[in-house]
Amino acid sequence: MKHFVILLISFLALTSCANEKTIEIAYDSSIPQVDFAVTDLTKALHLKSYKVASNGNFTIKFKLEENSSSSQGFKIEKVSDSEILIKSSDANGLMYGGLELTELINIGKDIHSITKINDKPYIKRRGIKFNIPLDVRTSSFDDSGDSAQNNIIDMWNLEFWEQFFDNMARHRYNTISYWNAHPFSSMVKLDDYPDVALQDVCGTTIKPQENGNYWNVPEMPSSKIIANLKVLKKMTIDEKIVFWQKVMKHAKNRGIDIYFITWNICLNGASPPGPNWENEGQVGKYGITNDYKNEISKDYLRKSVKQFLLNYPDVTGIGVTAGENMRTPMNDDDKEKWLWETYGLGILDAKKTQTDRTVNFIHRFWWTDMKIVNKYWDHYPDPFEMSFKYAKAHMYSAVNPPFYKPFAEWMKTENLKSWWNLRNDDIFIHRWGDPQFASDFIKHLPFDQTAGYHMGSDGYVWGREFISKQPATPRQLEIDKHWYNFMLWGRLGYNPDIPKNRFQQILAFKYPETDAELLMNTWAEASKIIPQVTRFAWGDWDFHWQPEACMEIWNDLKSVDKFRTNPTMEGSGILNVSDYVKAVLNNKDIKSITPLDVVSNLTTYSSNAIKNADTLLAGKTSEELKQTLLDIKSMSFLGAYYAHKINGAVALEFYKNNGEASYKEKAIEHLKNAAASWEKYTNINVPRYERQNFARLRTFDWEKQLEIVKKEVDFARNIKTYEEEKNSDKKKI
Repeated sequence: MKHFVILLISFLALTSCANEKTIEIAYDSSIPQVDFAVTDLTKALHLKSYKVASNGNFTIKFKLEENSSSSQGFKIEKVSDSEILIKSSDANGLMYGGLELTELINIGKDIHSITKINDKPYIKRRGIKFNIPLDVRTSSFDDSGDSAQNNIIDMWNLEFWEQFFDNMARHRYNTISYWNAHPFSSMVKLDDYPDVALQDVCGTTIKPQENGNYWNVPEMPSSKIIANLKVLKKMTIDEKIVFWQKVMKHAKNRGIDIYFITWNICLNGASPPGPNWENEGQVGKYGITNDYKNEISKDYLRKSVKQFLLNYPDVTGIGVTAGENMRTPMNDDDKEKWLWETYGLGILDAKKTQTDRTVNFIHRFWWTDMKIVNKYWDHYPDPFEMSFKYAKAHMYSAVNPPFYKPFAEWMKTENLKSWWNLRNDDIFIHRWGDPQFASDFIKHLPFDQTAGYHMGSDGYVWGREFISKQPATPRQLEIDKHWYNFMLWGRLGYNPDIPKNRFQQILAFKYPETDAELLMNTWAEASKIIPQVTRFAWGDWDFHWQPEACMEIWNDLKSVDKFRTNPTMEGSGILNVSDYVKAVLNNKDIKSITPLDVVSNLTTYSSNAIKNADTLLAGKTSEELKQTLLDIKSMSFLGAYYAHKINGAVALEFYKNNGEASYKEKAIEHLKNAAASWEKYTNINVPRYERQNFARLRTFDWEKQLEIVKKEVDFARNIKTYEEEKNSDKKKI
């Protein structure tokens, strides 16, 4: 009897433990956002040895409840010892609540200890700007770089987009804006213009060349490209339409709104490429041209916009630029009239068929006269918002860029809000991660004038990585390689006050083999380098400045580079020490900080990050963590290079002013150290990454850049004082 009682007690104890480890999830599986969150939640519970079944004695319940939270907000409450309730007033909020609970379980939170969590979005619309290369015949802004040419095929891969949107949702993004000069030829067929619809997906056999710009203008490929097509995938236009309907449906199922934004006038695929930006005299199918006076062209585009909206009911909105190919003799009134008679009337035509359809409209500030914008768009019936390049081309610069301020007061008087175009034309290769920078940046957005933000690049396609020499199979999506970066900007857009230790816990879950606190701090310190350098050597646009390569990317250096002064380096693309002398003298962004303060900051960031990255590399690492730490070291070598280079520039400026030889000697020593740092930067990257051709047709090659960096020592040896230059000029006269 005694043994029987002991066995019974043991059995009851085991049964109790088993039941405690069994959890029931109650939810409406017909809500796709919730179904997705439950899939992630179930995986997390299994990792913690919970069993998910219908007979558990603990329940996690999802509930839609009116007025339970603000839009996209959620509440997680422990309503009893046996139930947690996740509730929201909408499906996205329920999804975010489920993903929040998933993360808490992953980072080690005891599910029984959770009592109450409330959260809601700080910025309502958090987006990714995606320049999409649909085809060389329907390009995004500049598809001449390797990133676009390597990613055309994946734009037509449903699994790619499913994975991409799943990650967007996990990171709390709820908007994607696709940017393409003229997507309609690849996505629409028209009864009146049937031959404009493009069959198949095409690339080109032409390789981008620095001395042969076959693209000829960024958003309109040249006739050379079109004459050398290669079929990447066989698809009819009907198959393409079905494909994009599936893509957009998956986005909607992850709570993601879809916008298409275009440049104008670029009727790619319908109007033939020509020898110049205006395509003068070039007549395409059905008489379509890029001439703004051509009534056939306007009719074609108006019908394309209408059919595009009818084809794709999940499109949230359309945006326009006025515009890259709207040049003289067009005036501002001509631009807005043309946009209204094509996009505006095309949207209204679609709304006559889909009477309950709402089409949000985004009009960029770029090259606009707002009085004339109002003249044509004042009575647009649906939400109408603006878009502005908030930090110009360099979001990785300052947390509080000043450029929007002239527009802020005007937007107040007009009761308008703006989408902030957060342009990352700074960092493409290295994994970046500084939570404090991202949080401060988000908090500095002018809240009352904010419609939302979309983060992305203009000359780079954030599709699938293509430069790793030891790639995963299949190659990683960029949103996976740069997961920490994308996570920070999405999550902190939703809640900029996420505590620092949460990111440490996320890193500990991702990389359990390492010291997560040291990793977080080291990563953040290395990530301060490019913002510091970019504030110092400022160039407004992407073709002015690419800090990972220390170069401008445009071919015609003389016409666009305000810093270039050293003819011996002409054509290299690198911003050399002579340019940095000019930056020391002219930079207007560092009034409160001297060049030597910049040097001190860069030296601290780089030396600390190198030391700590080495400590972490000495321990156990997964391959992904190893590559992350090598990226951190690489950014640190780049920071050391810039520190020595700026020091050299300062010393050269002193020498040029007073001729004291010691300053020239110091400059030479600093530039030798700069070359040594660039060599380390080269040596850590050449075994890992292929060189790549960036859009704007310039190849970044660490080893070739090293040769140029070393020549700067000779430049310093031969530099003249201002007095010597003056006397030399007198002799020439």
